[in-house]
Amino acid sequence: MQQSFVAKRRFFDDRNFPKGFTRSGRFTLAEGNLLEKHGASMQELEDGIRQPVNEEEQRFLQVCKGEAEAASVYEKTWMKYKQRIQEKRKFHTVFGKKRIADGSDDFSYVETDND
Repeated sequence: MQQSFVAKRRFFDDRNFPKGFTRSGRFTLAEGNLLEKHGASMQELEDGIRQPVNEEEQRFLQVCKGEAEAASVYEKTWMKYKQRIQEKRKFHTVFGKKRIADGSDDFSYVETDND
């Protein structure tokens, strides 16, 4: 049986975690090391660049597709990584919107600063 998640290179996400996974404060040391060592193979599997070599990798793909709950340390760590990068993509603004009633049942929205 072939070993799971063998990567030919280290995995880094400088765009989302410029200081590295372990120094980001978002992952444990073990999770950060696992992502760095195996993340490239997990990314290739999820993106369809590489095919699964065993049942463990096949199950990983099912988890990525939402067909199964994450159970293994690989699955849980990858799902945590995916969640963290989604959190970073949320848009934040210094301006808010206030609802203004104009006397009818319709409401208008106007830009305001949060002073």
